Amino acid sequence: MRNLIFAIALFAAAGVAAQAPTQRIRGDVAALDGTTLTVKTRSGESLTVKLADNYTVAGLVTVDRTALADGAYVGTAAMPRPDGAQTALEVLVFPESMRGTGEGHGPWDLMPGSTMTNATIARVAKDGTDHRLTLRYKDGEKTVIVPDNVPLVTFEGGDRSLLVPGAHIILTATKQPDGTLTATRVTVGKNGLVPPM
Repeated sequence: MRNLIFAIALFAAAGVAAQAPTQRIRGDVAALDGTTLTVKTRSGESLTVKLADNYTVAGLVTVDRTALADGAYVGTAAMPRPDGAQTALEVLVFPESMRGTGEGHGPWDLMPGSTMTNATIARVAKDGTDHRLTLRYKDGEKTVIVPDNVPLVTFEGGDRSLLVPGAHIILTATKQPDGTLTATRVTVGKNGLVPPM
């Protein structure tokens, strides 16, 4: 019995370790020294992130409204509306190779109360100058209104040469037990684009 309790405790500890806290970092590259990235966040804070030796860089570019098509797989940060729909703050159109990434609906940290829905567009309808998207994911469905001025973006090839001082980035860092931050991927807005998500 004691061995069973010990095994359960070890399993629980491993589960906690696997759920290391993450932090989304949005800002500008201040410096890159080897794999040590210094970021000036949008709030003005300076953060140091240790990048993995094999870290990757993704470019982010704008796309036009024709990308909002039936069957496209998208991610949208949005704000809930009183009528139960969502108003998009941005829409990321995933490349086909990334279909299924993060599928579902949940809270997001772009603004207080914001959400993120990663799903397939089941239907696109015009609502004046806006688009009304019916998004379907494995556990449900959401209606998202995309105002005409909301940024639409997609991933494009990128490499480490994009990480120059002043480049606008977003990354998800993992907080280590000693308080340091690490990351394996950085997304960089191309042509001066500020990642809107």
